[in-house]
Amino acid sequence: MTHTPLTPFAMKRLLLSVLLGLLPGLAPAAAPAKPNIVVIFIDDLGYADIGPFGATKQKTPHLDRMAREGLKLTSFYAAPVCSVSRAQLLTGCYGPRISVPGVYFPGQAEGLNPSEHTIAERLREQGYATACIGKWHLGDQAPFLPTKQGFDRYFGIPYSNDMAQPARGTTEPVSPLLRDDQVAELLTNPQQSRLVERYTAEATRFIRDNKDQPFFLYFPHSAVHTPIWPGEAFRGKSANGRFGDWVEEMDWSVGQVLNTLRDLQLDEKTLVLFTSDNGPWLVKGTDGGSALPLRGGKGSTWEGGVRVPTLARWPGHIKPNTTSDAVAGTIDLLPTALALAGGTLPADPPLDGRDLTPLLLGQTNQSPREAHFYFSGYTLQAVRRGPWKLAITPQPEKGVPAPHPAQPRLYNLDQDIGEQSDLAAQHPDLVAQLQTLAQTMNATIGGPQPTSRRPPGLVAQPHPLYPFAEAKADQPVKPTPSKP
Repeated sequence: MTHTPLTPFAMKRLLLSVLLGLLPGLAPAAAPAKPNIVVIFIDDLGYADIGPFGATKQKTPHLDRMAREGLKLTSFYAAPVCSVSRAQLLTGCYGPRISVPGVYFPGQAEGLNPSEHTIAERLREQGYATACIGKWHLGDQAPFLPTKQGFDRYFGIPYSNDMAQPARGTTEPVSPLLRDDQVAELLTNPQQSRLVERYTAEATRFIRDNKDQPFFLYFPHSAVHTPIWPGEAFRGKSANGRFGDWVEEMDWSVGQVLNTLRDLQLDEKTLVLFTSDNGPWLVKGTDGGSALPLRGGKGSTWEGGVRVPTLARWPGHIKPNTTSDAVAGTIDLLPTALALAGGTLPADPPLDGRDLTPLLLGQTNQSPREAHFYFSGYTLQAVRRGPWKLAITPQPEKGVPAPHPAQPRLYNLDQDIGEQSDLAAQHPDLVAQLQTLAQTMNATIGGPQPTSRRPPGLVAQPHPLYPFAEAKADQPVKPTPSKP
């Protein structure tokens, strides 16, 4: 075997490479390892319910810390109601595309179709350990549970905490607490006061158990959905009643997660994203939150119903104490997580979300999507591009008499975040452009005859996770609605 002698130039380059490899601080940076990903998902938390977004009555020091150490996303969108929002986060698709239009109830035949590819499944393919701890609410039948949708572990109540029903032979409403796919306990409503504590212990245990491998923790709290049950250590401690108390306990839980990552020296290896499933449940009064200065709340496609307080923290990667108003949302988390894990997103099935990595890392302040679409059920009610939001249908507000304004209505959210001034007459060109975007999307996944809607999950003989008490003939037992 013969060797070609090195040229003087090639010899110099080889020598320089060797020297750089020996000198501390001058070696080429190693390729980043697969980061851990933690998504903390709060239930019914309004835009103004935490300190970084304007809360004053309840204190949120750990979320304040997250904002100081990371990125505040001020135009981050979920969905009007919780099952849809959770489906969007896990699949990267608008609810209508995957036939999740509303809220699932105990014992219902429908749920998130197991044929959908969830963020947990995509990350598990990349070698991640996965856990869901908290509220699931994507169907309580066996094929729909978290352990069948990509999660190695599950611990939580599989639907909203107000859907409790008496078990057979009893009169007191209870909620099933599942471990993996089995009912471990039936919790009375007062026992919900330990949910945040117990969920947090499970979450930090999962982090410790998987500190030596990449992990994905999906942490969807039951808090601060009604009924409000703050833990004993937090009762009466805020200046905003029991709602504020539960927000402060939820903030404590965030602190426990952050402290565990710090203690295990995982800070720089872990992206933590905090957000909410929809806006505040305003009709609950003092047991609901605040979306100010946004208009509307949960159940609506006004900004207050779907724009949610969001923070992202990843020391050494996300620049601290920064803010972005670029449009993003729960549908973007799957493609983002997969990109960070080094995976490749298949072309099929189609997704609606886009990779937020350049936005998170400060490489751009532009949204990766041309537009954001506001669905209520299968009805497309509004579309946003840049600062411009076009409402193409009426947008009901819970507890507010329905007006009959002219359609469509155009708002500049940069100048009018409260959606009070209709500028449609002044900008007919923008109205036409946004109408075209809306018509295209509606034809694809909205309305009665979409071209690209995938089927729902469906079981033939559904049954509740535990036997309900038999109802009297004149008083049938029905699931208590969790969302409007």
